[in-house]
Amino acid sequence: MKDIDWDIYKAFLVVARTNGLTGAAQATGLSPATIGRRMLELEEKTGRSLFLRSQTGYALTADGRALFDQLQEMEAAARKLDHWHREAEGQTTVRIAAGTWIAWLLSENFAAIRNERDPFRIDLRIGESRANLAYREVDIGIRAFEPEEPNLAARPVGLVAYALYRRRNMPRDGIVAVSEEEAISTYLRWPHQNAADRIVVSATRPRSLLDLIRAGAGQGVLPCFVGDLDPELERAGEEIPALSHRQWIVMNNDDRHRRDIRTVADRMTRLLKSHADIFAGKRPSRAL
Repeated sequence: MKDIDWDIYKAFLVVARTNGLTGAAQATGLSPATIGRRMLELEEKTGRSLFLRSQTGYALTADGRALFDQLQEMEAAARKLDHWHREAEGQTTVRIAAGTWIAWLLSENFAAIRNERDPFRIDLRIGESRANLAYREVDIGIRAFEPEEPNLAARPVGLVAYALYRRRNMPRDGIVAVSEEEAISTYLRWPHQNAADRIVVSATRPRSLLDLIRAGAGQGVLPCFVGDLDPELERAGEEIPALSHRQWIVMNNDDRHRRDIRTVADRMTRLLKSHADIFAGKRPSRAL
């Protein structure tokens, strides 16, 4: 096999993770055409077909999956080595993967997560997709289910409840929702499954739901710890039991004793548990 530049391998990983050229282009800043040429070059140099190409995106072939698994192992090893170098220089970074609303809560209470005396940086990665901790894409994740992977450690941090919210004193029957193709999480799919005929506005990002509800555009499903803490909002009904779930702080079992990761995970645990009643929908008021 001919020598292959690591940048081409990195582009392959991004295409595999985003299922196509468009998502990879957004993630890398390269054009779809450039990434497409690199994937053709990679297939030519490896002598293997790596993708099943279709109008809906790129899916890995068996050879593509085998290469993806090997590259993830190499990527994880490289990150571990990089951390080893940075630790000696006092420049480590703790990468946290969180959904829209947990990331919002962490940002609102960032002083509880990191202070100016801490020698590490925080890299907060926001998205609804599940992060891969097994290959150390991130150091700490928040999940809505207990991980089944044997190499992950998990801390339960309570229950999360959901309800419909609207702007105070402005009843609206219409529903605001995340667009169906972006509705990854169960609570984002709920409007499409239960009130599709009432949707009046859709957006591509969950964070826009809060702004639309505040503006009086309609009712929307939010976690209770978001809706109940907003003085401009009120519940438009009871909690939605089918959406309630527990949540866990998750780490790679091999890394959880690393001082910086353990420090951040401990602080996140205290923060989330201090909000346990609000997460569970038991304290509908702004005061804590």
